[in-house]
Amino acid sequence: MADEEQIMSIPLQVTKAAPRSKKAEKAVAEVQEYVAKHMKAKPEDVWMDQKVNEALWSRGMQKPPSRIRVKAVKFEDGLVEVSLPEE
Repeated sequence: MADEEQIMSIPLQVTKAAPRSKKAEKAVAEVQEYVAKHMKAKPEDVWMDQKVNEALWSRGMQKPPSRIRVKAVKFEDGLVEVSLPEE
């Protein structure tokens, strides 16, 4: 089962400095890096749910959100699953 579970509010400030055509892609990478750092995992072990990806791309590639709330669950094998928190 799950070892560790956290709800995080991730600021996407570095994304704003990216070129217009790469902002949403940079936001996805920034979420993966942030979760990997805070959950002490490798970036390649972070798996993002499709709903998180859709939330980042919801306003198009040029205007991603400035922050996003996610739920991160780290399993015993080191895999981290990122999804939107159910509210």
